[in-house]
Amino acid sequence: MAAEIEYTNLSGISGPLIFVEGVKGVGFGEIVEIRDGSSEIRIGQTLEVDEDRAIVQVFEGTSGLSVKGTRVTFVGKSLEIPVHRDMLGRVFDGLGRPTDGAPQVITDNMMNVNGLPVNPWSREYPRDFIQTGISAIDGMNTLIRGQKLPIFSGSGMPHNLIAAQIARQARILSSEEEFTVIFAAMGVKFDMARFFIDSLEESGVLTHSAIFLSLADAPSIERLITPRVALTLAEYLAFEEGMHVLVIMTDMTNYCESLRELSSSRGEIPSRKGYPGYLYSDLAAIYERAGRLKGVKGSITQVPILTMPSDDISHPVPDLTGYITEGQIVLERELFNKGIYPPIAGLPSLSRLMKDGIGEGRTRKDHAQNAAQLFASYAKVKRIRALAAIVGEEELSELDKIYLKFGTAFEEQFLSQGHEENRSILQTLDLGWQMLSLLPKEELYRVSMEEIQRYYIPQDERE
Repeated sequence: MAAEIEYTNLSGISGPLIFVEGVKGVGFGEIVEIRDGSSEIRIGQTLEVDEDRAIVQVFEGTSGLSVKGTRVTFVGKSLEIPVHRDMLGRVFDGLGRPTDGAPQVITDNMMNVNGLPVNPWSREYPRDFIQTGISAIDGMNTLIRGQKLPIFSGSGMPHNLIAAQIARQARILSSEEEFTVIFAAMGVKFDMARFFIDSLEESGVLTHSAIFLSLADAPSIERLITPRVALTLAEYLAFEEGMHVLVIMTDMTNYCESLRELSSSRGEIPSRKGYPGYLYSDLAAIYERAGRLKGVKGSITQVPILTMPSDDISHPVPDLTGYITEGQIVLERELFNKGIYPPIAGLPSLSRLMKDGIGEGRTRKDHAQNAAQLFASYAKVKRIRALAAIVGEEELSELDKIYLKFGTAFEEQFLSQGHEENRSILQTLDLGWQMLSLLPKEELYRVSMEEIQRYYIPQDERE
């Protein structure tokens, strides 16, 4: 068998890849042990097998390897990691190895990091509301259990702060079952990695969380395995232990850059902006590991975070992500420059499953109408601001000026909140009505008269 043969006949090394000649019985995706001249073992994976030649990607990188001094052994199986609920409260590297000073968890449960295909018929439709404590998300772009809802950000914007806040505050209101957070970071600097660990530890969330960190100084190829390792543990906790798991992954753009680097090393024909043509299917293989299964208590909810180069939402990474996921949370540079945190854009953001997880018995009966009216009113604010930029604010009608005041209050009071502030959904909805009460009643055409009578605050009663 190939697993019993040690190969020394390398024909070349290119970037994170090594080329092994004369192989027999080797399969695609098979794990490889690579030994350098000092017998130090590195782990790799077979990317391609062509007759008697195999192309292997080395997760720890190929630095220090030589064609003549490297020995390669194919182990005859795909990459597996040990999984156990005792991994909660722990910190691991991008390949699932402990970095917190404690030993590896001892368990007989080994799972393939590539996951198992799920029959679409066995999927349960996502419905339960997840409260993040962030009004811009809970009120207007609600996260639902089993959903995949990415955050689109730009360079320098506080997406990592938002990720940590969601990890600290997220909880399911309609369930008493265990809720846990799996945090995967790819290509982050050490100070940011320390921030994630300290943030979860100080809030007490780390005790029921697991963190996977592939630091910026780690080989970029390691980032390709990090989200898969994190999702493998998530699948075990969700579908074997019955937990509700929230998986936060940042930054998926770093993942895609590593994929582009690997594709270039393999000499593949590039597609849009140099990314491989299979970028869509590769991202789908990660995002589609979210969801719920019929007859199983647990679930996996994903919040992937990605940075848009030059704030370009049509860039291949956000563009393809938007096709696969159920909406997006978009961070806006204009709000960020105004000092608004979190700078979540009111109009480009969308949660396609929101309507199925809110309302009476889940959040509150008026939730959908409240959000729809806020969206509609803020959209009018944007149009009036554009007009004011041309004709001047003094030329606007009195009603238009009221809308401008509403827009400022909406951004500074509803969208804006502290990064330690945790608002309940009822606080968020009440705050939404405070904003809507700044407008005349006749302008509130997306809410019912019954809701206006119950929640609208007359001017003489406002603080």
